[in-house]
Amino acid sequence: MVRDLSKNRGLNLPDGVLHDDMRRAIDDPDVQIGVELIGGVPAAFELCSDLLRAGKHVVTANKALICERGPELFALAAECGRTIRFEAGVAGGVPIVAGLTESLAANRITGLRAILNGTSNFLLSRMADTGAGYAEALAEAQERGYAEADPSMDVDGTDAAQKLVILARLAFGAEIAFQDVSLGGIDGLDAEDLQFAKELGCAVKLLAVANRTKRGLELSVRPTLVRQTDAVGGIGGPMNVVAVRGDLVGEAWFAGPGAGREPTASAVLADLLAVAADRPPFHAATPAEPIRPVPVDDLVSRFYLRFRVTDRPHVFADLADILGSSGISLASIIQHAEPLAEENEDDADPPVVSVVVMTHRTAAGRLRAAAERWEKLESLRGEPVVMLVAD
Repeated sequence: MVRDLSKNRGLNLPDGVLHDDMRRAIDDPDVQIGVELIGGVPAAFELCSDLLRAGKHVVTANKALICERGPELFALAAECGRTIRFEAGVAGGVPIVAGLTESLAANRITGLRAILNGTSNFLLSRMADTGAGYAEALAEAQERGYAEADPSMDVDGTDAAQKLVILARLAFGAEIAFQDVSLGGIDGLDAEDLQFAKELGCAVKLLAVANRTKRGLELSVRPTLVRQTDAVGGIGGPMNVVAVRGDLVGEAWFAGPGAGREPTASAVLADLLAVAADRPPFHAATPAEPIRPVPVDDLVSRFYLRFRVTDRPHVFADLADILGSSGISLASIIQHAEPLAEENEDDADPPVVSVVVMTHRTAAGRLRAAAERWEKLESLRGEPVVMLVAD
């Protein structure tokens, strides 16, 4: 079933193979498996529910559907005695769903670190390697087919967060939702942020993290400074990687192409073969006791803060006072000297400079409270850049 029968698909198919009647597949008793590749949530949920109720197995590549309505579909599949598989929904051709639920099933998973969006990773790689600005790197990504015409869900972190929710449910058996993820995108970054990161011996990645802590499960998808010596920091271009930390295996790595027709087809066909072989559905871990998400404001990390301010006396003192009185301890400061003004420029407006502040570990809620105060500074120009710093 396709949306547009007239579309040229580069295939010579017999008449009647393609059709645009959704009910035809649902009602046909000879159809044993439905493959949902339409995207979105409401229509896809209705379709998958109808397929399951009609006694058919379901294979889907729809991460938004599994993130938002997955628990309902899994319960319905169990009620109907059917299987729903979704390997293609996370990291394309990287077999991370099967890896977590089958290959690493003997482990108590303690953490996940992942690059789950190839578009953002390509943009950050190009900005770091060439010094290109965000807009220039995005134009190249769109020209090369690595970014959609509307890349907003890729660059604002939504896509990666949906995938992280799916993986965290499987790895930890946690009851979590999209809003439990501390979310931030890369669209506010500038090439100078990646250069500052290099000075600090780091690369910038849109890093998806799920960590089991004594307080619960910390979840974040944010631009993050990762040490260049860390293998995650070296993953460039439109690639995905998931590092899984288990109590028996240590850290296991899954990497490969995270998007594209062929990697997606690879995962979809693998799920079809699994259903045909009567393999069991993906099962989430069963925790010894319930694990709950840590509130977003309670996320603890080191932070990178980059401010654009007018170069006047006492400006940094004002920033330091706001951060200090908010309970945020400063680890280091970077400010590059501006060229000296010419003699005839004594009356010129003071230059605007970048000030980078690296903090010690602090709670995100304290940073949010500080932001409410620094936004009122007359010397501040533009929106400050906030990134996590990986331990």
